[in-house]
Amino acid sequence: MSDEWGQQGDAIVAAPSAGPTAGALLRQARESAGLHIAALAVALKVPVRKLEALEDDRYDLMTDSVFVRGLAASVCRTLKIDPQPVLERLPQRTAPRLVRDDDGINTPFRAPGDGPPAKWTAHLTRPVYIAVVALLLGALALVLFPASIHDDWLKDAVKVEAPAPVFIPAPADPAPVSGPVAVPAPAPAAVAPAVAIAPAAAPEAAPAAAPAPAPAPAPAPAPAPAPASSSVAASSPPVATGLLVIRATGPSWVEITDAKGESPVRRMLAAGESAVANGPLPIHVIVGRSDLTEVSVRGKPFDIKPYARADNLARFDVK
Repeated sequence: MSDEWGQQGDAIVAAPSAGPTAGALLRQARESAGLHIAALAVALKVPVRKLEALEDDRYDLMTDSVFVRGLAASVCRTLKIDPQPVLERLPQRTAPRLVRDDDGINTPFRAPGDGPPAKWTAHLTRPVYIAVVALLLGALALVLFPASIHDDWLKDAVKVEAPAPVFIPAPADPAPVSGPVAVPAPAPAAVAPAVAIAPAAAPEAAPAAAPAPAPAPAPAPAPAPAPASSSVAASSPPVATGLLVIRATGPSWVEITDAKGESPVRRMLAAGESAVANGPLPIHVIVGRSDLTEVSVRGKPFDIKPYARADNLARFDVK
């Protein structure tokens, strides 16, 4: 939206910086009323981040100056304070300034079809024309390619003979030798009778080894020491009981309103702190941080995630 203001010539004049800013005045008034910013956002039906930006004087995060002034006036009306001091410290919007342009009306206009026709060579660079030319060249090459050359090449490929296989006879298997082998002893003059060399007698078999003794069983592991008795266990904190119990796991704003319109709980709960309500039904509950809050109704857990918005603000009723 700031870009649109710049194009239209709008200007934003900041308020004088003397004294507290508009956001500081709004924050001071809200804290004096004891109202959490999440509860104020629920009452005004605006996101929490918009109120935070207003209190931090971050007007660049807003839609425009009209929205900023309207939101500030709504906050003042809800907090029941005078809006005039706050509105005086908000940025002021001046009237748009028109810029004179004498040459703009004299700018020449030319329709797309008024230009000179494109050359035929410019069309050849387009991918469609390139693909058509490539297909035509391929078809022309197939037509002009001599069929006789193709046939001769095929015949030469068929005439190539495979080399004749060469059969190599396998060597004859030697006859198995059984029993002792006779080795002739060399003799210088006469041929000595062959001496049969009997195989050496096998050495006497070693006596069978005695069986190894069985390993002794491993001792059973000692039992783990029993846990300490419940008498020495750390005592748990007392659990709050009631019709409605809200326990905070982190800092969270909680507001409880019963059927009579009374608010027994309307404050910030610290981590580990609980709030109990037993008022007349129905009970309306507002939780600032649903992700840091646990709720139980009549002793049973109650899931508040379905009631939470994107900013973790949840509202629900107990009936």
